[in-house]
Amino acid sequence: MKLVFAGTPEVAVPALDALIDSDRHQVAAVVTRPDAPAGRGRRLVASPVAERAQDAGIEVLKPARPRDEDFLARLREIGPDCCPVVAYGALLPRVALDVPARGWVNLHFSLLPAWRGAAPVQHAVMAGDEITGASTFLIEEGLDSGPVYGTVTEQVRATDTSGDLLTRLAFAGAGLLAATMDGIEDGSLQAVPQPADGISLAPKITVEDARIDWSAPALRVDRVVRGCTPAPGAWTVFRGERLKIVSAQLLADRTDLAPGQLEAGKNNVYVGTGSHAVEPLWVQPQGKKPMRAADWARGVRIAAGETLGD
Repeated sequence: MKLVFAGTPEVAVPALDALIDSDRHQVAAVVTRPDAPAGRGRRLVASPVAERAQDAGIEVLKPARPRDEDFLARLREIGPDCCPVVAYGALLPRVALDVPARGWVNLHFSLLPAWRGAAPVQHAVMAGDEITGASTFLIEEGLDSGPVYGTVTEQVRATDTSGDLLTRLAFAGAGLLAATMDGIEDGSLQAVPQPADGISLAPKITVEDARIDWSAPALRVDRVVRGCTPAPGAWTVFRGERLKIVSAQLLADRTDLAPGQLEAGKNNVYVGTGSHAVEPLWVQPQGKKPMRAADWARGVRIAAGETLGD
């Protein structure tokens, strides 16, 4: 089939590679978000998907909005059979959805209908899911509500951050998306409507969502830290300034610290929660680079009775 691939971040690149390498399909063009400012200089930088497409000699389309007439005219001119999508980052209007004869097929990083929305992997980690996965589905105008072509499952490991899990899903999902394109082309796959029960939503994680509540059980604190890593980053307050907790581990044998209470040893830092203590391993003070928690504690000279949080 002739394909137009839509995607923007690094997580979409494995799927694009899988389709470029396919003997059965031609990636005629790529649709991605416009160049965005990045780095200290805030210079405009092309998306990872745009860079990969340019390296492969594929036409890149960067509409400000996917309903722009110039973009729609070029899309109709290309005449794709199908448009696979991975983390494109913009809502597709009906006028665009109607262009490819076999529709737009999205690779979503959850087992639909669970975790519909922008942050399925983060929510899966924060909710303590033991199994998640990826789904391919036909895009409709509803939020991730279209009929499903196929799924793959992935175990959520006890130490997974959302970044770890998303990396694995990006590669497993790439194979699923390529297989879905094959099945659509030869007619062996039919999309199946999603069940009406089991629906959960995964809106974008806000900075406030990433704030650690030290009165919560340690398991909940651990899930927030892992689910918000690498972005937006779990955080707390120390001496009136924001402190990110980059990584931490559970300590089942420490129950003597009050929620938020700090204790610094020679090579370790401990913080109390609503159950047992956790040990921050890496932290990032406001305006500084990540550092080992023990090094941070030595630098700030934690006093007896000091706490994290308000």
